[in-house]
Amino acid sequence: MSERRYQVMNYRNPIIPGFYSDPSLCRVGDDFYLVTSSFEFFPGVPLFHSRDLVNWEQLGHVLDRQSQLPLGECGTSGGVFAPTIREHNGRFYMITTSVGGSRQRPLDNFLVWTDDINGPWSEPIHIDHMGIDPSLFWDTDGRAYYTGTHTDSEGRSCIGQFEIDLSTGAKLSETKIIWYGTGGRCPEGPHMYYIDGKYYLMIAEGGTEYGHMVTLAKGDSVWGPFVSCPHNPILSHRDVVDGFGQEGGPGSFQALGHGDLTCDSSGQWWMVFHGIRPTQGQLHHIGRETMLAPVGWNGEGWPVVNGGKPITAAMPLPGRPGEGRCSAIYISPIIKTVQII
Repeated sequence: MSERRYQVMNYRNPIIPGFYSDPSLCRVGDDFYLVTSSFEFFPGVPLFHSRDLVNWEQLGHVLDRQSQLPLGECGTSGGVFAPTIREHNGRFYMITTSVGGSRQRPLDNFLVWTDDINGPWSEPIHIDHMGIDPSLFWDTDGRAYYTGTHTDSEGRSCIGQFEIDLSTGAKLSETKIIWYGTGGRCPEGPHMYYIDGKYYLMIAEGGTEYGHMVTLAKGDSVWGPFVSCPHNPILSHRDVVDGFGQEGGPGSFQALGHGDLTCDSSGQWWMVFHGIRPTQGQLHHIGRETMLAPVGWNGEGWPVVNGGKPITAAMPLPGRPGEGRCSAIYISPIIKTVQII
């Protein structure tokens, strides 16, 4: 039998260049949908579509009416922070925070929904929670949960969670602290996943500057307790200096963080995240950009991003065609059941 030969294929980071930070994505069949922050700019929350995670087309914006996104009082670096997009039972949801957009709602957590990804999206459903970076998760029993930043009784930053009624935004449980992170400042950007019988909580820490990182924990319940991954952070360039400020090398990307996970139809897992490209010193011109890296799994059930290697501009596609690992009931983003044989 002749040996099969495979051509090594590369893709290039950033996959969405320019001012597109805090990426979140979901998969429906062979289609991927991705949103990013838009801050004080209108229309809000750019929406992208792809079938291969590398080539993206903008479909438009989720928030395209003033009734959805009042920004009259918004200052620089206010507005829409860190949206999350999810799909459940044929309906798309986008949940986010608007900061300083109006005096009536100076910190406004809300969700919108649509049954057609091309829109229109609903009017906002407001949620009474003082935090940012909300995300949605559906457990195996169909209950929906809001996960976002929180502050404990002593003023310490943490990740909080409560059950939510998505039709009204009402809380169906008390807010419970589920993780403080690994000790980095500003634990934020949480996403919950259910993979191979375990609950995985992934967050950002370290602030959005050069100490930015992605950390992760897992547990046996949506409420925890959550055990920190022994090789946290699972993604960061805080110690990567080789080629700093030079195009293409690992050090040319800094401040990597704020990730979201998905699995493609071949069983390969991926993470989208943002990063910057410094020019000189610690200056950068075009903000945080959306990037992509493959994710593998070790024998203890922990994710390993890009084989533990730094992220570069030219990235090889992992494995051989059709190879991968995606045996899970994966609730968020929505992948019902995928089995790779």
